[in-house]
Amino acid sequence: MRRLVRPLVLTALAACCGAAFAAGTDAAAPLGRLPTWATPQAYRLAFKVDPKQETYSGSTTIKVKLSQASDFVWLHGHDLKVSKVTVTDAAGKKHVGKYTVAAEKEGVARLDLGAKLDPQELTIAIEFTAPLNKQLQGLYKVSHEGVPYAMTQMEPVSARYAFPGFDEPSFKTPYDISLTIPSDDQGVANTKQIKEEKAGAGWKTLTFSTTKPLPTYLVAFAVGPWDVVKGPDIAPTQYRAEATELRGIAAKGEGHRMKHVLGETQSIIHTLEDYYGFGYPFDKLDLLAAPDFSAGAMENAGLVTFRDWLLLIDPDSPAQYVRGSFNVNAHELAHQWTGDTVTMAWWDDLWLNEAFATWMQQKVTTKVHPEYRADLDRVRGAQGAMSNDSLVSARKIRQPITGNGDIETAFDGITYQKGAAVLGMFEGYVSDDVFQKGMRAYIQKHKFGNASADDLIDSIAEAAGQGEPFKDAFRSFLNQSGVPYVATEVKQEGGKTVLHLTQSRYLPLGSTGDANRVWGVPLCVRYGTTGGSSKVSCELFDKATGTITLEGASSPTWVLPNANGRGYYRFSEGKKDLANLSKVVGTLSDAEQLAYADAVRASFQHGDINAGDLLAALKPLTASKTREVFTAPMASFGWIMQNEAVTDAQRAHLRAWAKDGYYSKLQTLGYRKKAGEPDNDTLTRQSVVDFLADPQVAVPEVRAEMLKQGDAALQVKDGRLDLDAADQDLLGVALEVAVQERGKPAVDALIAEIPKNSDPQKRNAMLAGLSAAKGPLADEARNFALGKDVKVGEMAAVLRGARDTQESRDDLWKWFVANYDKVVARTGSFAGGQLPMLAGGGGCSKAEADRLTAFFQPRLKDVTGAERGLAQTTESTLLCAALKAKQDPTTIR
Repeated sequence: MRRLVRPLVLTALAACCGAAFAAGTDAAAPLGRLPTWATPQAYRLAFKVDPKQETYSGSTTIKVKLSQASDFVWLHGHDLKVSKVTVTDAAGKKHVGKYTVAAEKEGVARLDLGAKLDPQELTIAIEFTAPLNKQLQGLYKVSHEGVPYAMTQMEPVSARYAFPGFDEPSFKTPYDISLTIPSDDQGVANTKQIKEEKAGAGWKTLTFSTTKPLPTYLVAFAVGPWDVVKGPDIAPTQYRAEATELRGIAAKGEGHRMKHVLGETQSIIHTLEDYYGFGYPFDKLDLLAAPDFSAGAMENAGLVTFRDWLLLIDPDSPAQYVRGSFNVNAHELAHQWTGDTVTMAWWDDLWLNEAFATWMQQKVTTKVHPEYRADLDRVRGAQGAMSNDSLVSARKIRQPITGNGDIETAFDGITYQKGAAVLGMFEGYVSDDVFQKGMRAYIQKHKFGNASADDLIDSIAEAAGQGEPFKDAFRSFLNQSGVPYVATEVKQEGGKTVLHLTQSRYLPLGSTGDANRVWGVPLCVRYGTTGGSSKVSCELFDKATGTITLEGASSPTWVLPNANGRGYYRFSEGKKDLANLSKVVGTLSDAEQLAYADAVRASFQHGDINAGDLLAALKPLTASKTREVFTAPMASFGWIMQNEAVTDAQRAHLRAWAKDGYYSKLQTLGYRKKAGEPDNDTLTRQSVVDFLADPQVAVPEVRAEMLKQGDAALQVKDGRLDLDAADQDLLGVALEVAVQERGKPAVDALIAEIPKNSDPQKRNAMLAGLSAAKGPLADEARNFALGKDVKVGEMAAVLRGARDTQESRDDLWKWFVANYDKVVARTGSFAGGQLPMLAGGGGCSKAEADRLTAFFQPRLKDVTGAERGLAQTTESTLLCAALKAKQDPTTIR
């Protein structure tokens, strides 16, 4: 595991990594960015891999441009056993080089060149062996039904586990890859296979075409007895003259389940090409369903990898998987332009990859599957990011990188959902067409190279004819953390209706942060006009205070200070103005109703209204016919039920509130999916059942039906559980209820079935069932999650459960402390930021925050990323405690 780099150390190292570095000296190893006086120009990678073995061998040949005299270069490598280094200078003379580990935890190595060489182009050849990784990073080993496979996951800084090289995004070069593998196995890589040769008894060598320039983290290949399924070729367009080969890659026996996703892919690629005015840039496209995977998916150029349940779709697969499959595929394919064709120069601009892919996925989904309501996913994603962004410990979108921990923890809602929301907000300000013009120019200018935030902002500003105020406004959202909080008040002045504005940072009750902060907010307000209609007025609000004259406003008028729900900010209104808005909330668009819901929730968390007022303000939303709107109150309701209701009467009142708001929807739909049913109905049923069956709400009729389905699923049929006996979209909930009600027999049955079942969707449902166990049974489930029968990438699904009461959180804490080393050993070095949340997430007392700090503080030096994870989990716990202390339970009546 890597150590966190302390700021003092980084200050001392700054000189070694910049122009002032004196090449050829014994300076300390660079723990941040590598110096740029030695840069790779091209790679030739050759691997000999048998997934049935524990190790593999390889050779890395790198053309390196040396821009100043030196007798060594710095590069990256981790857990590699180097046997030979040959350095060939520009004159063709060979030198015996030497590879030395310089910073083991950071994966930095020094490679001595065998002589002091003047500036020139060198060729460095390195032969090595390495273990097949067991923690889902670098070149790692997984199994499906007992059969081993080897595949890669290089992002963010794991390429150094697979081969020695310059493992940074700015070092973007072409690659030539060859794989020597068992004769009966299949091998795939970023590009098309162009040659197959025998390589001795039982072996063959596959050679692949040269890649476009790529950073190390996008290099990808896989070896094993894969099913390789040919999909429909992606038809040429005006932007791409030739058809592009499309294939699905799945574990043996699973290839037939790739048909659905392969059938959806062409529409995604064509939509992306139309938007960017730039054809798909790589020579083929493979989609690989990984038997185990640390991320949801990875955008490797030409070989995109996914968790298997996102690609293996059957006609009766749960609707959440069908939608998730399309959305994640669209996200990863959007990366082929933003991230792969144009790559960030350094990790502080990760948002240029992830925010743009999130934002673009929503565009693609809206066009191809408008019924999926990606427009509302954008709003809900932004509101989810605001919860994290309200913390003092929140990251900036462009967070300075001080070590690998900062890179690893950058893959969060700030980078993805906040970044996408900010893009959508400024897109709305300059208009969609103008923003598209700027994006097309950005891609063309930086294709197959690197770019920074300023490159993007300059391109959009130029397309929009905007100057420095616009650029400053854009940067204000990138370079500072937090959520703008716009307080509004309607006044009558001189015969006009004027909206007074005040801007600050939104901070929840109990926060220690400074609210004195200003952004350049593209503010759009909708207000009522005479005749019962409405109008929108927009301006760039970049001062602490301001006004907007509401032309043609009715008297009295209502104001929604986030028209179309497109802004990344929260708003507050006085009681009178909020009352006027509440009267018309049902006439607002779905996105605007979500903005209203967030404003009410934010007011509660700010300490401005009590729980009774919150529930009253949210209740009208339960009447909506739009699932994303009527489910918006559920999270707030859950917090009140868990943290504020103290008497049986209060709990009974809350349960009545929930049943009154939602049970009729379930009665209309029933408990079983109907033939030809719209998937929104299926998802509605799932959402409502999950809510009403929860032990805190516990509507008897719903619990009884879920127990009936859970019992049926746990019946043994031909030696296996009859999991198909339950509605497949409700299987997880049914198994949770069965575990809660039946206890040990249900837990034992699931533990016995999971090792026998390779269906990823059913495994997810069974793991959800185990996560609902309480007391000693919860420990039994957690211990099982640490074993070989639960995949590394599945373990957290069990550990995240059972934390809705103080008692269950205490039980989890005791188990976690006792098993900490085992959890870390399984998750690997790049999950440190999640560990504090896994151990203490959901806490709501100072005692819980204190024990979390006491336990993790001495361990921060050993787990990269844990420092930020600890700060955010602790702060969230203390804020929950402060809000809980503020509440008056008598308002629940």
